[in-house]
Amino acid sequence: MEKRWHILEPPEEKVAHLSDALGIHPRLCQILVQRGIDTFEAAKNYFRPQLSGLHDPFLMKDMDRAVLRITTAFERKEQILVFGDYDVDGTTAVSCMFRFLQKIYLPEHVRFYIPHRYREGYGVSKEGIDFAIENNITLIIALDCGIKSVELIRYARMQGVDFIVCDHHLPDDELPPAVAILNPKQKDCTYPYKELCGCGVGFKLICALGNRLGLKADECFDYLDLVATAIAADIVPMTGENRILAYYGLKKVNTHPSPGIKALMELSGFQKAEMHINDLVFVIAPRINAAGRMDDAHKVVRLFIEEDYTKALEYAGMLHSDNHDRKEADSSITEQALNIIENDSRLIQRKTTVVYQPHWHKGVVGIVASRLIEKYFRPTVVLTQSGEVVAGSARSVPGFNLYEAIHACREHLLGYGGHFAAAGMTMLPDKVEAFSYKFEEVVSNRITPAQLIPEIVIDATIELSDIQPVFYKIICQMEPFGPGNLRPVFICRAVTDTGYSRVVKEQHIRFSLRQKNTTMSGIGFNMAEQFDMLRSGQPVDIVFTIDENEWNGGKSLQLKIIDFRSSLS
Repeated sequence: MEKRWHILEPPEEKVAHLSDALGIHPRLCQILVQRGIDTFEAAKNYFRPQLSGLHDPFLMKDMDRAVLRITTAFERKEQILVFGDYDVDGTTAVSCMFRFLQKIYLPEHVRFYIPHRYREGYGVSKEGIDFAIENNITLIIALDCGIKSVELIRYARMQGVDFIVCDHHLPDDELPPAVAILNPKQKDCTYPYKELCGCGVGFKLICALGNRLGLKADECFDYLDLVATAIAADIVPMTGENRILAYYGLKKVNTHPSPGIKALMELSGFQKAEMHINDLVFVIAPRINAAGRMDDAHKVVRLFIEEDYTKALEYAGMLHSDNHDRKEADSSITEQALNIIENDSRLIQRKTTVVYQPHWHKGVVGIVASRLIEKYFRPTVVLTQSGEVVAGSARSVPGFNLYEAIHACREHLLGYGGHFAAAGMTMLPDKVEAFSYKFEEVVSNRITPAQLIPEIVIDATIELSDIQPVFYKIICQMEPFGPGNLRPVFICRAVTDTGYSRVVKEQHIRFSLRQKNTTMSGIGFNMAEQFDMLRSGQPVDIVFTIDENEWNGGKSLQLKIIDFRSSLS
């Protein structure tokens, strides 16, 4: 698929000033300036994050009220329910809060609740509130949800159940009648950092409680491996507090992880010396999410609150099995969906993808939508049967407002919800075709040609000779990577094949490249179709990241090729 290359160019004056101050390669300074780091002090905080850089939790609106309500519950010996969503952010948030409350309060007075994805749906559920009422619970702490649950929290209040909402989703104009709402995205919340995930907001409440009860900070930081997992999985910006929390959370993962994280690492067959953010995203998070997708996410919390490693391995085994089932369903449905598109010329020519089969597993349709975008870069909806109705998930391409497009098709829908990049919807079976045509019409009228071509953002132009161990070492110190602090992407112009590049496993290219007097190797996945261009001997421009290749006990720097094209084009 053709891709657009966008090379960033920051102010050279700032780059030169920072280069003088730091004494490192100007191209690395260029990347730092692009990320808003343009002074020595800012660079010091960036490269050496400190837990002392975290903000006072009491700066968050309603934090005093939340802490007062919880300490009052302690004094009255009330029953407390910790409630959270079934995804990684929600289950880790519940696990952290539950473990903390059990440590500082009467363990038998603290319970947790995770709604069932298919029986109860997303967020605060009536079933969960009724569970609280039946069990004489008078305080619910909702994590990663609740900000939109106005009517349900009003119902709870009428039944004598108070709510503390810890959420990070964008609030509506009307807020729920909770005793306290912790959400830095509230219009009148002056908390300095707005991009915390749900687990991050819950962690700030833990810190505030710890502070009020006179606990040592270390007792609150004991949950940072789970907080880092939530930050990684929820794809929130890797800036500010998130970066500090992820940095120290990864340290905990790699030195003394909780039994649950350790068990997931063990069963995944993880072999590398240490975990990075990408490993949390692609090794740990899918196993956590699989429980809610394929079965019941309660077992995730059971795993993360378990202190006995042998028992944790049992729960991790359940998640590992769910993930195996998820991968099989994901692979099978993706293949079926691609076949539907490839065998219908009308679908290939469209600017949208809408595919439907009643037997597809509801838990993976969102993943399948993302897979289809990798092949056909356009807004995508994958639908399946759910009881008497059709339900589905939609995913967008960068820059296109999917929610507004779905909203424009509402005449064909029973219900819908979501945001700019992802959405969900339900409809009657006889409305699928009409929805498909309307969605195509709406998107075709609104999307720009450029939005249908993937864009690669390139941080800097370098020479192969720039790629030295000290250069790579500084890149490693820029971790943890994520939105707002992505792994640097470079372009190198007019490189040629040494004659030793080859196709491996019929799909990939093992590169051997030369520029002037420097040669380097690299790997390019799923690029075999472009091998003839490389083998022609003509100079090519390559776009890549830099990583380390381990082979036979040795390590060497290599290029991870993202794209390449003829230098003459």
